[in-house]
Amino acid sequence: MFLTLAVIGVSIVFFIMGRVRSDLVALIALLILVLGDVLTPAEALSSFSDPLVIMVIGLFVVSGAILRTGLAKMAGSRILKLAGTSETRLFFLIIIVTTMIGAFVSNTGTVALVMPIVVSMAVQSDINVRRLLMPLAFAGSIGGMFTLIGTAPNLVIQGVLSSNGYNDLQFFSFAPVGAVVFITGTSGFYLLSKIFLSKKMDVTTQNSSKSIAQLADEYLLSNKTFLLQITDRSSLIGKSLKELRIPECFSVSVSDIIRKNESSSRFLLKGEDVRETAGPGTVLLAKNLIRVIGSAKNVARFADESGLVIIEDIQNEVTSMGIAEAVLLPNSKLVDVKVRDSGFRKKYKVNLLAINHRGEYKSENLADEVMRSGDVLLMQGRWEDLARLDQDYANIVLVGQPLQEAAKVTLNHKAPLAAAIMLLMIFSMVMNLLTPVVAIMTAALLMIVTGCLRNMEEAYKLINWESVVLLAAMLPLSTALDKTGTVALITNGLVDTFSGMGVYGLLAGVYLCTSVLTLFISNTATTVLFAPIALQVAESSQVSPYPFLMAVTVAASMCFASPFSTPSNVMVMVPGRYSFADYVKVGGPMQIAMAVIMIIVLPLIFPFK
Repeated sequence: MFLTLAVIGVSIVFFIMGRVRSDLVALIALLILVLGDVLTPAEALSSFSDPLVIMVIGLFVVSGAILRTGLAKMAGSRILKLAGTSETRLFFLIIIVTTMIGAFVSNTGTVALVMPIVVSMAVQSDINVRRLLMPLAFAGSIGGMFTLIGTAPNLVIQGVLSSNGYNDLQFFSFAPVGAVVFITGTSGFYLLSKIFLSKKMDVTTQNSSKSIAQLADEYLLSNKTFLLQITDRSSLIGKSLKELRIPECFSVSVSDIIRKNESSSRFLLKGEDVRETAGPGTVLLAKNLIRVIGSAKNVARFADESGLVIIEDIQNEVTSMGIAEAVLLPNSKLVDVKVRDSGFRKKYKVNLLAINHRGEYKSENLADEVMRSGDVLLMQGRWEDLARLDQDYANIVLVGQPLQEAAKVTLNHKAPLAAAIMLLMIFSMVMNLLTPVVAIMTAALLMIVTGCLRNMEEAYKLINWESVVLLAAMLPLSTALDKTGTVALITNGLVDTFSGMGVYGLLAGVYLCTSVLTLFISNTATTVLFAPIALQVAESSQVSPYPFLMAVTVAASMCFASPFSTPSNVMVMVPGRYSFADYVKVGGPMQIAMAVIMIIVLPLIFPFK
């Protein structure tokens, strides 16, 4: 028992610190328990074939296809346009749309989808975006409470009930709870955001979608942008940017190239400027103008050593091409990656101009800069290339793309097919035609074979393997807790502490413990640890386990008081210019209110007897 408690305790500390990947921490914990003879190798590895893990993998593919085909974006953008210029109407429509999508798509994917639309609409209507983004992140979590597949904790408690001989929860068994959560959350966040988030920022930082001049000023680029001409004696002539490695050698970034058109056409006159975004394969020629970003000292050294002439020091413009901010998602493969290894130019033909790391702006020597979760990246390139970057929602979310430019990104013609597959999956689960795992995997495969996803490689890329491995490695820890008597020990402690307050007191104890732990570690890991304990608390009190397990999943998912409790909370922190205190002021009261209401309501929906 001591070894098990020590391993889990140390794992929680590492989860909180966040310096080591959560899936690696879970795997190491699992290995220690095997080496310590707490778990057999078979017990440790059995969860990797658990139906719960398979369902989570399938749901990543299904929800990814829904986003990839533009199905969710089409529905969301059309509904949000009904808001017009009314802040109140937009607020409620955001909650409704995000909740609807979040019932079938992961909250991270939902927020990644809706956030750019919301920011763009706020800019056009001069609405304070701070009032909208935090409730948007919270609504993503609320949506997960409506369906069995809405969030991983729902699937976890379903697995616990099924493995212990209880009747399975149905697809919409969560809907009554979700309705109460939705009403409570919507009314509460409306009032709290109006009190604490209504103060507008100054005009240059009010919204995440700003003019080029505002972005240049905010990221301290106004006095660091230069236009250089390649002379006939330049050493750059005939070489590609990939060969030259200019950022590494001179700490200068080339944003775009300006060439003179040498022949007339129906679109361009001879001698007219032609601009193109700098990319790895861009070849420099004599007389070309190149726009670069860097300190005056570095640019002067670059010009002197490369045979260039500085034409002008551009004070008021970074580029005439597209420029926008993008948020780096917490689970992105780009987290902890150096800029030089990001592949922005090679894959998307866009440039990274600067980084905003929680208020600290960096625009020099970016090649060796390590990108962090929640960083806001200032990207530059053609709008169509920025749109492709925006579609890679698994890595980053573009938040500064104007709505009229975003509208030019055509929706995939496979969207109706993706909708049909999703509806068939839901129908088969509601009518019990297929078991949940079979229905989900069938839908995932149909998304691939029908072309809603291009190929298997794209499907694999949509799967958040860190979350999958974390879940698979955490499930055996609950077995270890049970084998060593730790579950019984904690259960007895809860019963002794709260039994004097009756069965409602026990329910409150389970909810409170879950709610506190999920402030520090993922909601999935929290549910895996507390679901078996909640089950035993109910059985020891000879009451139904359903309200107790529902308390675990709601408490684990409704965590609002910390920006780091869910990926979606982190995503909106920098674009909304929120501080940690903002989450405490808005999310803290809501988390407490939600706890009180759920403790009263859950037994009414799922009676103790």
